[in-house]
Amino acid sequence: MSKKRTILAGVVLLLALAGAAVFGLTRANATGGHQVMDALRATEPFHDLSRAQSAGYKAIVADVTGKTCIAQAGAGGMGVHYLNPALLNGSVEPTMPQALVYAPVAGGNLKLVALEYIVFQSVWDAHHSSRPSLFGRQFNFTPAPNRFGIPAFYSLHLWIWFSNPSGMFEPWNPQVVCPS
Repeated sequence: MSKKRTILAGVVLLLALAGAAVFGLTRANATGGHQVMDALRATEPFHDLSRAQSAGYKAIVADVTGKTCIAQAGAGGMGVHYLNPALLNGSVEPTMPQALVYAPVAGGNLKLVALEYIVFQSVWDAHHSSRPSLFGRQFNFTPAPNRFGIPAFYSLHLWIWFSNPSGMFEPWNPQVVCPS
């Protein structure tokens, strides 16, 4: 890793720690803060999309209308999800998000902005009596039918690489804009 990239990674880690405090990951939730830092370190290489694809994040998620940049009128966007199907195994680990979320930027490029943890409800509920949680937060629930045409699922976004004014764990980010 180049010296410039190492310095940049250090700055990003410091900013993430500061951001974690701002978004409520206090000393009372030390485990959540450590998990966020673990996720940050594990996904730093995936700013390079080719490295993410080599690691198995190849399936681009599309909704039932075929849109790959996911947005919600009035709420904001998520971006383009690169899914690693091998990680849809019913486990939730901070360092192994099922999807990496990239936002479109100038020139048609994509920038890593968030991580998404996903588990199908039927798989999770077969072995657990409550929703999954990471970082001290319970996952959101999306019933079927849904805009993706898949079975009901639990999910949690972590806006670790791009600020989300709605909150670090909220699904929609008003600062992410999908092209029309």
